[in-house]
Amino acid sequence: MTELQRKIIEILRDGLAPVEEPFHEIANKVGVPVDELLAQVEAWKADGTIRRFGAILRHQRAGYSVNAMGVWNVPDDRAAAFGCTAARSRSISHCYQRPRFDGFRYNLYTMIHGRSRQDCEDTAKALSEETGIADYALLYTTAEFKKSSPVYFSGAAGRRIRSRSK
Repeated sequence: MTELQRKIIEILRDGLAPVEEPFHEIANKVGVPVDELLAQVEAWKADGTIRRFGAILRHQRAGYSVNAMGVWNVPDDRAAAFGCTAARSRSISHCYQRPRFDGFRYNLYTMIHGRSRQDCEDTAKALSEETGIADYALLYTTAEFKKSSPVYFSGAAGRRIRSRSK
């Protein structure tokens, strides 16, 4: 990985600025034309280095102070359809399918955000009614321990990575 590529990753890791042309701002910071920056981002998307860009909502700042992990027992052949339905909900930020574990029958997980527990319960109930999946539980967040992006090139670790790539 080149020094320019590392710089681009470090800036992208911190998120896009809330400006009209965020990629122009990044291109200026790293000293390349915006077309070159976008070509690099597209190459990374094509090879899987970057999977996607997505917004991170700081839900507490937006007034959504209650979170519940909805755990759902969905027949495997209906998991994709359930996931698509859940993803359309404005109150659900994440939807994952996981293997079932002994003693835990749930295989789909949705992160539901609300202004109250009732909001979360209403969201889950509406999803249940829409999908016909009635076997679910809500696990409420009691503490949040981490909310940060990964750091790929920083301090001594970054120097070790750079020295090995030369």
